[in-house]
Amino acid sequence: MSSLSGPEIAGPEIISLGCRLNIAESETIRALAAGRADMVVVNSCAVTNEAVKQTRAAIRRAAKARPDAQIVVTGCAAQIDPASFAAMPEVARVLGNADKLRAESWASAEPMLVADLSRVVETAPHLAAAFAGHARAFVEVQNGCDHSCTFCIIPTGRGPSRSVPAGLVIDRISRAVELGHREVVLTGVDLTSYGHDLPGQPSLGLLVERILSHVPALPRLRLSSLDSIEIDDRLFELVTGEARVMPHLHLSLQAGNDLILKRMKRRHSRAQSVAIVERLLTARPEIAIGADLIAGFPTEDEAMAADTLALIDDCQIVHAHIFPYSARDGTPAARMPQVPHQLRRERAARLREAAARRRRHWLATQLGQTRDVLVERPGTRGHAPDFADIHFSPAAEPGSIARVRVTAATETHLIGQLA
Repeated sequence: MSSLSGPEIAGPEIISLGCRLNIAESETIRALAAGRADMVVVNSCAVTNEAVKQTRAAIRRAAKARPDAQIVVTGCAAQIDPASFAAMPEVARVLGNADKLRAESWASAEPMLVADLSRVVETAPHLAAAFAGHARAFVEVQNGCDHSCTFCIIPTGRGPSRSVPAGLVIDRISRAVELGHREVVLTGVDLTSYGHDLPGQPSLGLLVERILSHVPALPRLRLSSLDSIEIDDRLFELVTGEARVMPHLHLSLQAGNDLILKRMKRRHSRAQSVAIVERLLTARPEIAIGADLIAGFPTEDEAMAADTLALIDDCQIVHAHIFPYSARDGTPAARMPQVPHQLRRERAARLREAAARRRRHWLATQLGQTRDVLVERPGTRGHAPDFADIHFSPAAEPGSIARVRVTAATETHLIGQLA
């Protein structure tokens, strides 16, 4: 059965900005607001000031495209500054991050429902039964964050760290498999903090172990972004020794200089980043490393920037998410001495160039291989277990896993033929 064969739920148009967790929650919203075809929901992001600007622009575009639709704004930007979105003439309602996952919020006509997240002690177990248009299912297992990185506003938008009990996670993944999903992605704001708030304090590794044991029909389990310092022995053994756990780890590294990491209030050092990657690749060489990196963080000089640039090779990063630092109002980093905007952009460009070079080399090493590809719409592209992007012909059924022989490599993706 194709992972796209489950019935799509009629509901609002949803514009999902930001992280994978928002994608997962948008599908829950689609189910909770079923039947509201007259509605546009903007599930906002607030990670930077630029992200907030993009949210406002998305609202205005939606109002112009659908002037008769009711526009509801939710997500992190709405949670942090609800009044400013309620004041926009295009906006009919504002819902906070906890409220958007409650059925009663979508049945209500209240113009603003924004709960105080500091009082929220559990995360909603509303894991969508179907993921319309997605080959893979995104399952939220954790929400919120207890850390205080100096550049990040997300703890304000998401609240304290809280976890979904393993039994509920397993039930939702089992349902996703019954609907035909061949790959599930575990999502969260701070995924590796999973379980500290549950009885017995089960770890993320224990959750993964239980999923693999209790859902034997699930072929592929993928993890979203991890805090490398929190990869314990159990999780390490699973990601390096279990074939059903995809060999693709996205690490929240952020920088490659120890002083900048300290000013970011990160909990790892440069040496620890390099060491965990070396251990991972020694144990399972096919693992592809992804990472978030920030260019031009406040006080960064050229030597510090060079340390981060070198990290791309030192950690063999082939899936790089690179951002020029963007100050977020209300964060400590916004009050630090700022690097000029042009210099941030130049340093980000150097990081992207280095990342592209390493990615080209990595893709070229896969020529002649046959890969198992999760087929995505329209049926002529998909991703291998290591998240290599592969375009192929002839078309295959979206949601299926196809065998593809790699015949060529471009700068960004592979090209192949169905085997």
